[in-house]
Formats: sequence, C-alpha cells, structure tokens
Amino acid sequence: MSFRLAAYAVCIVDDRVLLALSVPPTGESVWTLPGGGVEHTEDPFDTVIREVAEETGCEAVVERLLGVDSRVIPLPELRVPAPVPHQNIGIFYGVRITGGELRPEPNGQTAESVWTPFADVPSRRRSSLVDVGLALALGTPVTGHVAPVPVGGLVQH
Repeated sequence: MSFRLAAYAVCIVDDRVLLALSVPPTGESVWTLPGGGVEHTEDPFDTVIREVAEETGCEAVVERLLGVDSRVIPLPELRVPAPVPHQNIGIFYGVRITGGELRPEPNGQTAESVWTPFADVPSRRRSSLVDVGLALALGTPVTGHVAPVPVGGLVQH
C-alpha cells in the first residue's frame, strides 16, 4: 500500500471556508482545502503554514488542532496510476489568515483559491477532505475524528 501523511488548513471566516481549486495533470479539477504532503523531517504544524502560503499566497497561523482522518483510496478511484491502494492520513488544523492576497499557485496545481459560503460547498465538485475538515471544525468532536464521508457524485477522494 502507498502511504501519504498530509496537513490541511480549515480557514473559516463569517460562514465561509477557504477552498483551493486543484488542477491535477491527470483527472478533473476538484475543490479542496489548502494543504499537502508532509516532507521528510518536517513537522505537520509547519507543513500546513507552508502549504497555505504556497497554494494561496496568504500567511496563516495555526489556532488549533482539529483532528485526524485516515482513508484508503481503492485503485479504481485513484487519479494517478498506482500498483496498490493508497492510504492518506490527514491532520487538520484550524488556521487564521493573517496577511497576503489570494493568488494562483506559481508553477503548481492550485489554479485559484476562494472564500466559499458554506451554503455553496455542497454544489461544488470537491475532495472529501473538505467535508471532513468542515465536520471537524464545526462539530469539534472530542475524539478529533468524524465518521467516514461517503464518496460519489460531487464528492471525490
């Protein structure tokens, strides 16, 4: 099984969440949370701040740890060819934007970042990470864990 440890930012202001449009080299565009893979020896806390800056152009501070999500993505649903299923461990942080201006990621896969009203999220083609992050941020489960998000329709892995 392939494995990825990643850190994601849940930025909420006035019933809006910051979403990033990921345009992968293969597959369809999908809205997701700012974030990405933890590099070798990097602290996930530092990863989320770095990823917000890289993907959105904004500076951020971590306000709190929201929780952890683990999901196994079956072979047919992976966006890239892989010999085995993929496991993603996501660490979700509540973050606050402190500066900068939204812009596309230079030489990256994030085409744009936008503040999205909660009411508009269900109508967007999005990663299940968005639903997990919002459930953690808005529900604040004591365990730091939410039920698996069903995938299908507009909700993708």
